[in-house]
Formats: sequence, structure tokens, C-alpha cells
Amino acid sequence: MFSPSFAYICNKNAWSMCVKRKIELFMVLFLLIGAIVASWKLSELTAGVSKEQKSKKNDVVIVVDPGHGGEDPGKVGVNDVLEKDLNLQVSQKVIALLEEVGIRIVTTREDDNVPTAKKEDLEQRIKLINDTNPTLALCIHQNSYPDPAIKGAQVFYYTPSEEAKAAATIVQEELRTVDPSNTRAIKANDTYYMLKNTKVPTIIVECGFLTNPEEAEKLTQEEYQNQLANAICEGIIKWLDK
Repeated sequence: MFSPSFAYICNKNAWSMCVKRKIELFMVLFLLIGAIVASWKLSELTAGVSKEQKSKKNDVVIVVDPGHGGEDPGKVGVNDVLEKDLNLQVSQKVIALLEEVGIRIVTTREDDNVPTAKKEDLEQRIKLINDTNPTLALCIHQNSYPDPAIKGAQVFYYTPSEEAKAAATIVQEELRTVDPSNTRAIKANDTYYMLKNTKVPTIIVECGFLTNPEEAEKLTQEEYQNQLANAICEGIIKWLDK
């Protein structure tokens, strides 16, 4: 038979384990309730911001143009990635973010199905932009340069357009938050066919250099693409609010 002292120890241990389990259960429930409340408050705040933004942006139209596509791959990276694929991936992320704040989007392509030749395709894109008459046309591209050390996102705009210059300036500033080492500045251009022939403010965002091994690899990463898309959208929204 067990001695009284042994039975006391067993009862004490059982009681201690019971209390410990109750404390652990309480902590789990407390954390769960806290997470639910925090999630509810975040959703409420997000919904409120979204409604406010949508009320301001519901008359805004932006054409998003993922450069190249179909038989036109654009540039080919040092890691063999095709520019046309990256352009579409980043553009889709940008479109999703802009639609969240109530901006109406028209896009020149939704996939890699581009049935016409390069020149004809470019003409069709320009016609779509001019017929839509958007607040802004946003072209997404990737850059290249003979020197593989060159890197950094850069925004181009049509030289005579002050509105496009203002948009390019703000978007460039936001892109620097993704890569603070990026010292590239906006660049005016009056020779690019797309810029010359669109009748609305148009900017071309070159997201990075496919000739730079490090940047070419980063551009294939979804997280980095998300950062670029967020920066581009933040810049556009700030420009619209000015």
C-alpha cells in the first residue's frame, strides 16, 4: 500500500498539472481572442480607408500596358528570363492593387496571347490608350545595358508632358524605397514610339536591368515584384491626390 505522504505528493502533483493546463488553456484562449479582435479592427480600418479612396478614385481610369508579349519576348535576361513574362507578372499585381482602391483599369493584354505582329500590336495598344482617354497610361518594362553592373528601376516620360513628368517623379521616389541604393532619376524622352503617339500622360516604368545578374534574379521573385507593384501604385495614388 502507498504511504499517506506518497498519496499527498501524487495529489499535489496532479493538482499542479491541472492548474498548469488551465493556465496554458487560458493563455491560448487569450491570444486567440486578441488575434480575432486585432484582425477585426484591421479589417474595419482597411474597409474604411478603401471606401474613402474609392470615393475619390471612381472616376479615374488607368491603362496598364504590360510590354511585349506573344512572339515578341522583349529582352532576355542573363538568367534566361523573358521580359514579356516579368512585365505581365508585375502588371497583374499593379492592376490588382489599383482596382482595390476603386480605380478602373483597362489593360492592353491579360496573357501571352498576342496574335498580331510586333508593329501592328504596338499600333493597337496606342489606339486602345487614345480611344480610352485615361487619366494615365502606365507601361511596364524591363531594362538592359551592356555594362552588367548597371541596375535600378527608372521611369521615363514624354518630354513635353508636365503631367507625365509629375507622375514619373513621384513613382520614381516610391521605387527608391524598394532599393535605397538606386540613384537613377526620371528620364525625359521624345523618341519612344509609345510616348510620342499617345495623347494622354504616359509613363514607362523600367523595373530593373535584366543584364545585371543580381537584379535579374530579384525580378523573378514574387516578393520583390510585390514590392515594385506597391511602390508603383503608391506613386500613382499620390500623384492622383495632388
